Amino acid sequence: MASRMPSANSPNVVIEPPRFDRPEVEIQASSRRKKTGNAHWSGSRIIVQIPSRLRGRERQLFVDDLVERLIAQRPQNAASDGALEERAAVLAELYNDGVLPHSVRWVNNQQARWASCSPASREIRVSSRLRQCPEWVIDAVLVHELAHLHVADHSPAFYEIADRHPRQAESAHFLEGYALGLGLRIEDGDVDQNGTAEPTAP
Repeated sequence: MASRMPSANSPNVVIEPPRFDRPEVEIQASSRRKKTGNAHWSGSRIIVQIPSRLRGRERQLFVDDLVERLIAQRPQNAASDGALEERAAVLAELYNDGVLPHSVRWVNNQQARWASCSPASREIRVSSRLRQCPEWVIDAVLVHELAHLHVADHSPAFYEIADRHPRQAESAHFLEGYALGLGLRIEDGDVDQNGTAEPTAP
């Protein structure tokens, strides 16, 4: 769970730092609210207003539900998927000998990996946790997955292709730090019996 920092302006305001899967959240507790809560965007931050009577796990679940609903309502998924696929095509020309995937999209069900590639179906899935990362980190992850279209495992032949991205090692260190800060355990990548590679980090 992300750490919390009380606001200097009010003891009833708590700031939750940004995470991979959501931006910074400002929680405003009010004694005037009895049962209902509200969440809205303020620039890149989400403002959540809740009853001050809520405590502990009940409070966290209440906030998480409001935040997740608000994020789900934002009309960004289709455009983001398209932009991600276009970026993958550019990177494929630069680093992957022009070999393209069949599809590339963001997904919300990658709980223990950054991304996955299925060589058989040529599909690449990228965890929505990476939306908040710098573009060069996302690029490195995409190149890592694109390399699996050539080589399903993590052999030297695979890394010869993946490491064509100049910041691959730096990206791996970046993601290790973020995972540690968020208390995430990212699994090692593997290849199942159907030939589906599920690498986790570049």
